[in-house]
Amino acid sequence: MAAAPRPGPPLPVPVPVPVPADLPQQVAAALGEDIRGGDLTAALIAPEKNGRATVITRETAILCGIPYVEAAFRQVDARVRFDWQAAEGDAVSANQVLLRVEGPARALLTAERTALNFLQLLSGTASAAHAHAQLLEGTRCRLLDTRKTIPGLRTAQKYAVRVGGGHNHRMGLFDGILIKENHIAAAGAIAAAVAAAKRTAATVPVEVEVEDLTQLQAAIEAGADIAMLDNFSLQALREGVALNAQAKRPLKLEASGGITLDTIREIAKTGVDFISVGSITKHVRAVDLSMRFEWRV
Repeated sequence: MAAAPRPGPPLPVPVPVPVPADLPQQVAAALGEDIRGGDLTAALIAPEKNGRATVITRETAILCGIPYVEAAFRQVDARVRFDWQAAEGDAVSANQVLLRVEGPARALLTAERTALNFLQLLSGTASAAHAHAQLLEGTRCRLLDTRKTIPGLRTAQKYAVRVGGGHNHRMGLFDGILIKENHIAAAGAIAAAVAAAKRTAATVPVEVEVEDLTQLQAAIEAGADIAMLDNFSLQALREGVALNAQAKRPLKLEASGGITLDTIREIAKTGVDFISVGSITKHVRAVDLSMRFEWRV
């Protein structure tokens, strides 16, 4: 897989990104699959021995995952102490020290892999989101993620997207309606699908995935809230934006499908409101980190 793009300066984050409520459960599950009945190798170390370690990054990145790292170590041993050299959302450089951690040696060794797994994955996700989001600077378009996430880590990855400067689409099937081709076929038409959606869940936004301008017109007439313009060419996107602007009740428009760092800015300049990019969570590459130990009595 290609190397991750080098991040530019951090994008402004107006408010701290809330930590997901299920963070403790995600960390516990990750530790559970690694430790199970106990760390057989760490048991070789005397229980009274203390240690300290330094975490560095071997490449540029957007740092993300600090709350997950701290939870991983503290769920193993609450006595572990942290001295972070960078903050959540900071742009960090190759060979930069990120963290100095100190505590019982067994705990440091046992939690090391789980803590770094979270930090590498979430920093990779935040870095990918940032690389795309910074290309939208100066436009009114916003970057959205999708449901193409690593199973069991959706809230963590969507948190990382926000840290990287992106925005979240719906969290799951429960908090928004996205009517796709198969839903339309089952309902019989876009109008019927939208009407059923508004009867079923009147308080959530109704989005329709459309494949051409005829379907976009049908979504507008049906009273949808958002239209996803799926795999539209640049010219078709411009025509869709113009068509929507003439409506009595214009929709929000989202471009989606095959979007890359090379194409995202030109797509944003067509006037769409959102661009969704599944690769920022689906094709994420972990940031290369290293944890170096030193020992003391």
